[in-house]
Amino acid sequence: MTAKEDLPVQVLSSGDSLPKAEGPEFKSGFVTLIGRPNSGKSTLLNHLLGEKVSIVSDKPQTTRHKILGIHTRAEGQIVFADTPGIHKPGYELNRRMMRAVYDALEGIDLLLAMVDVTAAFGSGDRYLLELIRQRNLPTLLLLNKIDLLAKARLLPIMDFYARQFRFAEIIPVSALKGDNLDLLLEQILKYLPRGPAYFPDSQFTDSPERFLAAEMVREKVVRHTEKELPYSTIVVLNRFEEDEEAPMVRIYCDICVERESQRKIVIGRQGQKLKTIGTAARKDIERLLGKPVYLDLFVKVRPKWRDDPRFLDNELEAR
Repeated sequence: MTAKEDLPVQVLSSGDSLPKAEGPEFKSGFVTLIGRPNSGKSTLLNHLLGEKVSIVSDKPQTTRHKILGIHTRAEGQIVFADTPGIHKPGYELNRRMMRAVYDALEGIDLLLAMVDVTAAFGSGDRYLLELIRQRNLPTLLLLNKIDLLAKARLLPIMDFYARQFRFAEIIPVSALKGDNLDLLLEQILKYLPRGPAYFPDSQFTDSPERFLAAEMVREKVVRHTEKELPYSTIVVLNRFEEDEEAPMVRIYCDICVERESQRKIVIGRQGQKLKTIGTAARKDIERLLGKPVYLDLFVKVRPKWRDDPRFLDNELEAR
């Protein structure tokens, strides 16, 4: 993760300003979210920011990048990093995803470890705990999805994790329902140092609009296709045509899959699946950009792209 001293100087537009409340008591810092796939990290980040910066799915390994989210309030500024779910890498893509996790653990002030309390404890949880012990950072443990768990089952889980590591705090939350998220923000600020804001108070992510638009398309592909398909799908944004004087943004994307059979799944019968994906993605992108969008989607077969370093360099690292 980018260290504080390596942050670029922010260039403010006429409508941007640093937080008005910034002063000697103002706090700021970097906070990384880690956890197993589907533990709810992206849902939590989106809820805390009130904006969609990280795509959400009930299918694992949806997040492929380190996503930065910025929460600014009178007391301070929290710079969050959402990371891919911790998993055993099989493809070059997965190895890069895990490198993004390790990178996001460098130069941070606080670690948030998220656990899905409805899932059985397994090897992924053991690896998560081992990673926490190796780093030995101030860590808040978030026990997520408490809205789906009987209260009587929560205390034994809290006791179990309290014996595994000396967590700074253990906080039961529901990222989806918003339970205890105000408490979580208070606790995060409690552990951050005093310091300046690093971003304008109006900024909620450092991800460019091109990246967010492509991710919104991929989210809809994941949501509307079969379970085995999302892992072998990537969205490549070819053109993003925006003119301040034009009433509409024109976006052209390729949805890349690995086999012809997967291409047929994405397109659907008489093109209906692709139309559904495009309509849903366009609505999200229009909310993001605040203006009408023309979205053109084309489905391509790109065999073995997950193990193609050159393709991943061009299409993933460029983001």
